[in-house]
Amino acid sequence: MLAQLSIRNFAIVEALDLDLKAGMTVVSGETGAGKSIMLDALGLTMGDRAEAGSVRLGAARAEIIASFDISQLTEAREWLTSQDLDSDNECIIRRVITKEGRSRSYINGQACPLNALKQLGEHLIAIHGQHEHQRLLKKEHHRELLDQFSQSTTQAKKVAQLFNEWNAQKKQLNTLLNQSAEHHAKVQLLSYQVEELDQINLQTDELAELELEQKELSQAGEILHNGHHSLNLMTDGDGDNCEQLLNQALHSLANLNNGAPAINQTIELLQSAQIQIQEAGNELRHYLDRVEMNPSRLQAVEDRLSVLFELARKHRITPEEIPVFHQALQTELDELNHSDEALEALSQHVEQLQQDYTQAAAKLTLLRQKAAKKLNKLVDEQLHLLGMSSAAFIATLHPVDKPQATGAEDVEFLITTNKGQPPRPLAKIASGGELSRISLAIQVITAQCSTTPTLIFDEVDVGIGGAIAEVVGRLLRQLGQQAQILCVTHQPQVASQGHQHLFVSKRSDRASTHTRINELAKDERVQEVARMLGGIDVTQRSIDHAREMLGTVH
Repeated sequence: MLAQLSIRNFAIVEALDLDLKAGMTVVSGETGAGKSIMLDALGLTMGDRAEAGSVRLGAARAEIIASFDISQLTEAREWLTSQDLDSDNECIIRRVITKEGRSRSYINGQACPLNALKQLGEHLIAIHGQHEHQRLLKKEHHRELLDQFSQSTTQAKKVAQLFNEWNAQKKQLNTLLNQSAEHHAKVQLLSYQVEELDQINLQTDELAELELEQKELSQAGEILHNGHHSLNLMTDGDGDNCEQLLNQALHSLANLNNGAPAINQTIELLQSAQIQIQEAGNELRHYLDRVEMNPSRLQAVEDRLSVLFELARKHRITPEEIPVFHQALQTELDELNHSDEALEALSQHVEQLQQDYTQAAAKLTLLRQKAAKKLNKLVDEQLHLLGMSSAAFIATLHPVDKPQATGAEDVEFLITTNKGQPPRPLAKIASGGELSRISLAIQVITAQCSTTPTLIFDEVDVGIGGAIAEVVGRLLRQLGQQAQILCVTHQPQVASQGHQHLFVSKRSDRASTHTRINELAKDERVQEVARMLGGIDVTQRSIDHAREMLGTVH
């Protein structure tokens, strides 16, 4: 339940701190005093959009803090735990709005998006507005109310989810089926291209090896001539080659035999050079042994390179990219060849989704049918209590021609206000006062089935007075035995039924206007109910009447 509400610089409220109790809390005050400010502030903590004009004139920001006792609210605690926002048995929601219209939201001290406030708010507060009867004229609202009453909201969401998924997969299936001709042509083209690349069968690094081999074959004569000349200069020549000259230098230095460090280092360097020349000669000799004059092999290599370069130009790639391109085409062809299997699997999936949707929608229909009968009976009882003894309420379910996200039927509320008349839509038969009473009866009944712990009724008794208003008050007080009720009212018969009474007042000075909300003590309640009974001039008679009304209840 809502335990505390703190408001700072919101609308014409400078500072307000309220401690709220269980049962039925009545909120009253003169017209224009700002009774709805508290409800507007609560709406912001539930995720309503903020406006810059909601910040009190002269203030930099507005702040609303709502504290809830969730010790008995399993769903709220589970939601908080799933979002890593749990804090024992208390939930504190904070909303800050700047004068520029920017806002920030917090749950248990952690910043959260507005969507999180809306999700959490569904487990904490339900607001029944004074214009609820206007929404009652819309058929889509009828379905929402019936699903709420039947506690099938979760099932309705499941039906909508299955329908949307089924519809999306069905569209994908139809797209694939319509592409069958294009698919066949694509397979033929890819098959030809892959077969051509298979025949080429270019191996990894083959291109680089071919280019190197072609270069060697085309320059074989020059390579052999220059290579052997180099070998003669290094080791194989009959004259003074490098190796022989190094031997002579080493022999001359060895004859010095004076032990000088410089001589010894020189000898080591010359010996190292001699070893390197021998190794270089061996390496060059092995290479030259592989080089041969082979015109036929040169022609084969050049033909192979020509084919590869021509293939690369054909596909507008570089020769080096041929292996990767080949693999990509093969993968695409494999996917297309398996698309028939995928198409069959998708077709089966679509069929399964259709069955799942049909079963879920049928279950939802049964829940709605059962709830509709019960709702008809309970609303009729309330309407009779509210002075519409001849009225008959009927929640009808009309099967639809094709599946839809909202289920297998449309829901519409019909009413007959006089015996012998056929039931007709609310908009075509009910007057304004009748519509208010019908709306109130439905709200009271659906609220009894709600799992939301705090229910707010904002002037739902507009257009109702006298004995009927007394019945409304008793109904709300009775509802307060199982939920926390906040009721904004102008009716003394309703106000007298509250367990707690909050009075909204407004005072103005030259600079500003301020709204205050105070809990009334027993004597103060008598004065307020008397004011509601008699208007501006409170007489002893109205005071006695107010005391009698409060005494009867309390």
